[in-house]
Amino acid sequence: MTLRERATALVESAGFERFIITIIVINAIGLGLETSPAVMGVAGSVISWLDTIALSIFVVELALKFFVYRLAFFKNGWNIFDLAIVSAALMPAGDQFSVLRALRILRALRLISVVPSMRKVIVGLFRAIPSIGTVIVMLLLLFYISAVMATNLFGASFPEWFGSIGASLYSLFQIMTLESWSMGIVRPVMEEFPYAWAFFVPFILLTSFIVLNLFIGVIVNAMAEATGEEAHSEREEILEQLRMLRSDVAALRIERDKG
Repeated sequence: MTLRERATALVESAGFERFIITIIVINAIGLGLETSPAVMGVAGSVISWLDTIALSIFVVELALKFFVYRLAFFKNGWNIFDLAIVSAALMPAGDQFSVLRALRILRALRLISVVPSMRKVIVGLFRAIPSIGTVIVMLLLLFYISAVMATNLFGASFPEWFGSIGASLYSLFQIMTLESWSMGIVRPVMEEFPYAWAFFVPFILLTSFIVLNLFIGVIVNAMAEATGEEAHSEREEILEQLRMLRSDVAALRIERDKG
């Protein structure tokens, strides 16, 4: 077995995958502990040492994959994702690069590329983007119409909440999330405009209970389709293996009969 074949067997083994997942989890925990001055005062050197080791392991992992797959490494989007995450971690992290230092926690996102079930979720999300875009346009249109109406209806009396299109959009977003919408905004408005509920209640029904649930429906449907296609591919692969096995058995029978 050549060196490249050994490296391929190592990179594609389940044990190597579990090892990388373990390192990612430990590294994420360490990066979280770095935010605690008390913990860093006691074990700061150990945590920094573990962080350096984890980063070194990630670099070696990518080097092995590049050695195994060569230029085909860049044909896999997950490999490019891992390369971008690790490359960002290798940049200087001094005071002038404090933002980059804070972004080191993004290394935890490598779990997405390593764990197959997480990859399925992301694939489903990307497949749902066109449909999600349609829902977002509908939501924006609904928000714009409602903001114009709210500004005209309540802007003069409540300029802080509905004095402009921007203020109305923000207030309506708060109402949509159901965060202090009743006592914080709607009831004070209803003290001056008793029939304001006729505007706010339909808005909440349309946004919180209908449009936003469309997001969930679209994403679930896309994930179901992605899972179905993967299952279909696995079935086709199994059938192809069975056909090949049947052909081999038939060839053996022919040779036996000739003998």
